[in-house]
Amino acid sequence: MASAPYPFTAVVGMDDMRLSLLLNAIAPGIGGVLVRGEKGTAKSTVVRSLTALLPDMDVVPGCRFSCAPGAPDRECPDGPHEPGAGVSRPTRLVELPVGASEDRLVGALDIERALSEGVKAFEPGLLAQAHRGILYVDEVNLLNDHLVDHLLDAAAMGASHVEREGVSVRHAARFLLVGTMNPEEGELRPQLLDRFGLTVEVAASRDPEQRVEVVRRRLAYDDDPAGFTARWAAEEAALRERIVAARALVPQVVLGDDALRQIAATCAAFEVDGMRADIVMARTATALAAWAGRTDVTVDDVRQAALLALPHRRRRNPFDAPGLDEDKLDRTLEECGGGDDEPEPDPDGPGDGPGGGPDGGGVPPQTHGPDTGAGAEPAGEQPEAAPSPGAAPSSGPAPEQAPAEAADPFRTKVLTVPGLGDGAAGRRSRARTEQGRTTGARRPRGALTKLHLAATVQAAAPHQRARGRSGPGLVVRRDDLRQAVREGREGNLVLFVVDASGSMAARQRMGAVKGAVLSLLLDAYQRRDKVGLVTFRGRDAELALPPTSSVDAAAARLGQLPTGGRTPLAAGLLKAHDVLRVERLRDPARRPLLVVVTDGRATGGVEPLKVAARAAGLHAAEGTASVVVDCETGPVRLGLAAELARNLGGTAVTLDELRADAIAGLVKDVRTTGRAA
Repeated sequence: MASAPYPFTAVVGMDDMRLSLLLNAIAPGIGGVLVRGEKGTAKSTVVRSLTALLPDMDVVPGCRFSCAPGAPDRECPDGPHEPGAGVSRPTRLVELPVGASEDRLVGALDIERALSEGVKAFEPGLLAQAHRGILYVDEVNLLNDHLVDHLLDAAAMGASHVEREGVSVRHAARFLLVGTMNPEEGELRPQLLDRFGLTVEVAASRDPEQRVEVVRRRLAYDDDPAGFTARWAAEEAALRERIVAARALVPQVVLGDDALRQIAATCAAFEVDGMRADIVMARTATALAAWAGRTDVTVDDVRQAALLALPHRRRRNPFDAPGLDEDKLDRTLEECGGGDDEPEPDPDGPGDGPGGGPDGGGVPPQTHGPDTGAGAEPAGEQPEAAPSPGAAPSSGPAPEQAPAEAADPFRTKVLTVPGLGDGAAGRRSRARTEQGRTTGARRPRGALTKLHLAATVQAAAPHQRARGRSGPGLVVRRDDLRQAVREGREGNLVLFVVDASGSMAARQRMGAVKGAVLSLLLDAYQRRDKVGLVTFRGRDAELALPPTSSVDAAAARLGQLPTGGRTPLAAGLLKAHDVLRVERLRDPARRPLLVVVTDGRATGGVEPLKVAARAAGLHAAEGTASVVVDCETGPVRLGLAAELARNLGGTAVTLDELRADAIAGLVKDVRTTGRAA
């Protein structure tokens, strides 16, 4: 028997998260909550504990799609239903696993019965189960793109459509979408990010007393879940009654013109896209007033609504810091007539619950974006003169330069890995996937998911006489069914190998180089790639960032990158080879794309260019797709980067040619050999 969920009122701290969940329980039209935070902060525990506070719901008896008995869905697959009495059951919390299949999410049709009997045999999926309840996605940022697309459609339309070769099923799918994620593991697509009404940042408390209380309560719950839950039953009941009262009060709350002007001015001041932010802020401010037991919306309600509804909508790229400029918010509200004589926060809230702490559910601490070198002292010293290729090392250590500020990122050419892969869904390279255009047919291996109708008919047609069919129609048997083979896109592992030596720091090139790498990182974020960062300078190379889905982390490491010293090019290539070897063992289906950012120089040791050429040959022998970004500048150019690209079996482009608006076709194909197919 499953243990009782951890009590919502027993959670220590996390005021903003709990307040956001409660506001959505009061006014589901807000559109859900996205919770961003580091691992181990009880995000999932708090979400699961919410269901015990929600009132029971009435449903049509026997309906698998949770139709409301007073207003049943006219197109319900289990209908039609006549309005009448229903049965009561608890509100559902439906969890969507990251690795769920498309059929598990939207439901599945029995294709064989549909073809042979003409019966719409439909098995509802998670979207149907979540109707009028909560759909919870843990690690939502890791969800496959094709599942995200279905979530977007259902969230926008309030319904799910399932199409299978001319057989169509539609059912209502209106749910409260709650997602949790760790930003270190990758960011969320902007289209899905905007579908969450509110967002909050959570972090573990740094207060020792609060941490002690968290551990004490958790240990008590683990030792005796039923007894611990019983001790918090009174607080849970009181909070449940307050939610019911706030729900009943929401229709009476007056959202005046002043409040609407404050909302509109705030959204305009922070330059959010579209009108969804205005609507979400209005609903959130109304719910805040009802939660406080008031029937009028105050400027404090508008301010709190802005802190919850706008941070994830004002971001322009994954490298911007989340959160709002609160001083700017206050100035905007003051210009719209917001005074300082607003009511104090409601003192009757739960002791350490939403709105009850000293901060009253205020905005969480701001997190800072990557250090791109802003404010760093300019490199006053000139780096050592770049030695000629193959020159002997000079005596004495080379001076280290302060991190250079990155130039603005730009839109880059599309770099792809050739051939056809089987990796994780993404947008960079061609791959065999369950989504995309149909390219052929095969016998199904396991359950049939995508029927290729023409191939099925062709397989069945020669056997009709033997099966006793002489007139119109077609007898189809299981052996005739053919699975559609589809081609879509995959994400790759983009491993950056960045030259941070003194020759790159010369002539202030490093700022342009960092801008180019930031541009490629932004491209990798948009194409759902994993990224890694290897740097080389001085005597050796280091793995600055192990392969990860978080391009934020890569951008931060790049911003802190110091420069100076010799150019151990071979060491950088060998370190990249070791990283790719390990990653092939961990994730064999994900194909790598090696991006080497250098001027091609190699210094230090005996015959450094020849050693670097042999290291490049290791990558070429394994068929690793490679691009060399040539950073050489000046009137005299040695062409060493182009030679490195030939040794890698890849392509060389200059910083200027990397821009998407450069000469067309320069980076159309990245050609490799060996493992490409």
